[in-house]
Amino acid sequence: MPIIQIPYHDSFMELQVEDRNLAAVLVPGIHGFQPEMSESGLVRQALENPIGSPRLRDLARGKKNITLVTSDHTRAVPSKITLPLLLGEIRSGNPEANITILIATGLHRATTEKEQRQMFGDQIVDQETISINDAFCKEDFINICTLPSGAGFHVNKLAVNCDLLLCEGFIEPHFFAGFSGGRKSILPGICSQETVNENHSFRAIANPNSAAGVLEGNPIHEDMVYAARKINTAFTLNVALNDKKKIIAAFAGDLVESHEAGVAFIRSLSQCRPAETPIVVTGNGGYPLDQNLYQSPKAVATAEACAAKDGIIVMCCACSDGMGGEYFQELIVAGKPEAIEEKLAAIPPKETIPEQWCAQIYARILKKHQVILVTTFLDHDLVKKANMIPASSLDEAMKIAFDIKGADAKVTVIPDGVSVLAVKE
Repeated sequence: MPIIQIPYHDSFMELQVEDRNLAAVLVPGIHGFQPEMSESGLVRQALENPIGSPRLRDLARGKKNITLVTSDHTRAVPSKITLPLLLGEIRSGNPEANITILIATGLHRATTEKEQRQMFGDQIVDQETISINDAFCKEDFINICTLPSGAGFHVNKLAVNCDLLLCEGFIEPHFFAGFSGGRKSILPGICSQETVNENHSFRAIANPNSAAGVLEGNPIHEDMVYAARKINTAFTLNVALNDKKKIIAAFAGDLVESHEAGVAFIRSLSQCRPAETPIVVTGNGGYPLDQNLYQSPKAVATAEACAAKDGIIVMCCACSDGMGGEYFQELIVAGKPEAIEEKLAAIPPKETIPEQWCAQIYARILKKHQVILVTTFLDHDLVKKANMIPASSLDEAMKIAFDIKGADAKVTVIPDGVSVLAVKE
């Protein structure tokens, strides 16, 4: 009987499944991938050999004001490594440049100074100019255009009133944008709440092409690329990470071309055929990705692809930061999944409620599958109100699941549901 580790908060939980029950353990190849050089070496190599673009140091020459967009506290971007190298590359071409680091929060809360020091290091926090996107502060945004979907594009003025715009991030499968990284730093990263909401409308999320691993015909992705191009995003750096949050590959250069190269790398290692079983166990990658329930539909959506009809999904998500958003919390406890979906379906795109997309995806999944949420932080009465079954440990969760599905039920385990791309052939 193997012991399988499921990432949880800043450690992991241990799962034991009898051999007769265990059908499959889906682990992406990215976790076992061994790069040929150090993390910093990979980033330097990418910056020295950009894809479809001149080097960043050459782009920086003669530019006065430069904006560098980076991710917030909910993302595992290894900025302690990447930011110093990006800043060094810029200043090697333009030592006098005024650089602003803009934290892309989307609709998330502001990143605290403590979190910034954890993410960037003390030297960058103490010596660099840092600004935090606030999607709800209207005076911070400029109306640029109408996006292909018909949504209005309002973006942080620091991205417009600069001479050079670039961004950094990391690439992984994304449950409705296809893949993260690249253009996502701009939309939703540094857009107003109106733009984010409309891009994430019920209609957009419900589109069959708004799914993990799908870029072609994905209306959410297409709006994101259009927006990032419209404000002349000149350069991007994206990394691929293993299960230890270590850099195993880096891709720099043109917004689209370098992102496509990163996507191809991730797809080659993360895509697998789903194993459909009555019970599926997964986790949301540990901290910071499992710090709230709002982030957890990513792994639950992966588990959905592997769950048989009426199957049970066991989800390990610490939720150390609670539900993750007042709008999401209000929606997810508003009634049964069918009622929540019906309510959201009636909302026009331009009236989209912040964070409704996660409630929409949960409602879709909860209509078909029972979800057992393993959490030692979130109040269990609140979990029940969200139409889920609470458990304090994996042992407790598995007992509940086997009691429902029977002692002989087969189990698929996806230790890191965020990194796996389950695609039916």
